[in-house]
Amino acid sequence: MHTILVVDDEPNYLIILTEILRDEGFEVFAAENGEKALEIVRSTDLDLVLTDMQMPVMGGMELLRQIKTINRNLPVIMLTAYGEVDKAVVAMQDGAFNYLTKPFKNDELIANITKAVEHYSLLRENTRLRNEVKKRYSFAEMIGKNKQMQLLFTMIEKVAPTPASVLITGESGTGKELVARAIHNYSLRDKEPFISINCAALPESLLESELFGHEKGAFTGAIALRKGRFELADRGTLFLDEIGEMALSLQAKLLRIIQERTFQRVGGTQEQKVDVRIVAATNKDLKEEVEASRFREDLYYRLNVLHVHLPPLRERIEDIPLLAEHFVSKFGRRLNKPELKISPATLRLLTTLPWVGNVRELENTIERASILCVGNTILPEDVQSEGNTAKVATPVSQSFDPDDIVPPGTPLPDMLDAIEEKALRNALVKADFVQTKAAESLGITKSLLQYKMKKFRIKKN
Repeated sequence: MHTILVVDDEPNYLIILTEILRDEGFEVFAAENGEKALEIVRSTDLDLVLTDMQMPVMGGMELLRQIKTINRNLPVIMLTAYGEVDKAVVAMQDGAFNYLTKPFKNDELIANITKAVEHYSLLRENTRLRNEVKKRYSFAEMIGKNKQMQLLFTMIEKVAPTPASVLITGESGTGKELVARAIHNYSLRDKEPFISINCAALPESLLESELFGHEKGAFTGAIALRKGRFELADRGTLFLDEIGEMALSLQAKLLRIIQERTFQRVGGTQEQKVDVRIVAATNKDLKEEVEASRFREDLYYRLNVLHVHLPPLRERIEDIPLLAEHFVSKFGRRLNKPELKISPATLRLLTTLPWVGNVRELENTIERASILCVGNTILPEDVQSEGNTAKVATPVSQSFDPDDIVPPGTPLPDMLDAIEEKALRNALVKADFVQTKAAESLGITKSLLQYKMKKFRIKKN
């Protein structure tokens, strides 16, 4: 049963409308003024508001605006006199679902109400499904329905409760610190500190002091005792980002802490005991670093007790729309653009870009587009990724005519699909369907090529 609020300052009209709607099977609330109506809107799960335009103190227009601040999706139908049609049009622009001019027929009223509540039901169902998708495909601020990401979420849940050291690998921008925080938050140390440090951000001498602390007078400028990150992370988790950049001399001291759980501050002689779980991350292949004698083999095995790998964004293309929608929502709130959305054509474009900077680049791209877009919809022309800056008047764009491939008047999304499919087929034929060779000629990765072959159902005959 759908629930309707009827608002009218004329008691007789209010009674008549209430009876009509109840006879049609609706649950009806009635309010004789805007103030009482807003109380009901705030406290009741409504499907529709039916309000008169002309009322004392708070008119229908003001009531509409107030309702939209409470629930912007709740449909409102305005009831107006014949001479107030211009105001009703303005109300439509302000978010009213429709308006009816008095006097109206009962079947016209019921038809409009039915259409409005069905529209609202569809909106609520879509919202429910989106929330369900978010819940299903999100984990500790990470988002992904890709199989690798789902396995990653399961891996984190298994790894987190253990005391073992964890090595997180993956390209820059894939979200390694998010994984480290998730491991901490799902561990038995979650109530204790999570301390992070980027090993590539500081020179060796400063990094040593940051990690282990220093005694007063240990070096010029050391005017007081200072605790390092290990002491600050005691009983908690220490995240060592870009561990592959750490100097060999510091690697030896790190190994000692892992083995003995003790260390000395810079300039000190007293042993400091700590209980710290170490989570390290790198975008390097540490095995290659070990073979090149740039990373200690014994330290590598101490850190790599449990290994978690984050796939690059180009290998999880199906996650790009989910991530983009998430970032649009995030920046819509931050920029005070609650209606901000992204067009289907833009989402399709995002799945074709290389994303060398991975999720971080995608987030930056969406933030930039959210700021630059005209209106509340992010369009393809608003997207300028770091690896795909807009180009104007190139030789190809000057000589290329899409009418040579697709009929004139073809919608842009269909046109892009047709051109892309043609280019893929041509490249594969020229490469005798050697995928690596075809991908190189197109300037894309093999995994992206395979994804697009599946999308367009391209197979070798």
